[in-house]
Amino acid sequence: MIEARQLTKVFHDRKRGEVRAVDSVSFTCHPGRIYGLLGVNGAGKTTILRMLATLLQPTSGSARVAGIELTDNPGAVRARLGFLAASTALYGRLTARETITYFGRLHGMRPEEITRRTDTLAAELRMEDFLDRRVDRFSTGMKQKTSIARTLVHDPDVIILDEPTLGLDVLAARTIVAFVRDCRDRGKTVIYSTHIMSEVEKLCDTIAVVHGGRLLAEGSHEELKQRTGASDMEQVFLRTIGAEAVP
Repeated sequence: MIEARQLTKVFHDRKRGEVRAVDSVSFTCHPGRIYGLLGVNGAGKTTILRMLATLLQPTSGSARVAGIELTDNPGAVRARLGFLAASTALYGRLTARETITYFGRLHGMRPEEITRRTDTLAAELRMEDFLDRRVDRFSTGMKQKTSIARTLVHDPDVIILDEPTLGLDVLAARTIVAFVRDCRDRGKTVIYSTHIMSEVEKLCDTIAVVHGGRLLAEGSHEELKQRTGASDMEQVFLRTIGAEAVP
């Protein structure tokens, strides 16, 4: 389970002064559920995820990931989660298999475990055709699948995905969405950040609308529609953030 309690992150900018990127955000994500963070670029989604992944220290507030307090033992938290960042780079000279193997070794996995897990992920993400090709020759979709595989090679209990289908074609995005759904069905705790309305509606059990660093609304897509009187998630989002709805 992931439990965030009044998470706040303040940055100090020379020109703008104090910037409150995340402002007292609280939520809970349970095993076997997908919790969606929906918001425009710059809404604070990535900062929230980076704090949960122990890459940023909260200015105030706290969180527990898989029963572990972030600030008490960040190393133990990292061992229990897989974090896919929106801007993760890959080593161009390695093949996809070598990339996955490298990260498996970083997690202390045995060679036979890495091989078995690589084969499983390659099948689930449809990577067999390019598993032994060099990354620098990959399409965007191939790179993203490789990034997801290396993120999840150690089969973590908690999965945090930041814009996992950004820039992908329809087929690649569909494969990744199906894979995330399977992770949920296997009892994983998943946080899924995106600005794509259709994805959260199809995929997420609970949706949180994030805007200006604050969590403005939370619920299933049906609950949010009823609460706002909207017919779809785009209208839900626009009405929640106070923007003028587009006909």
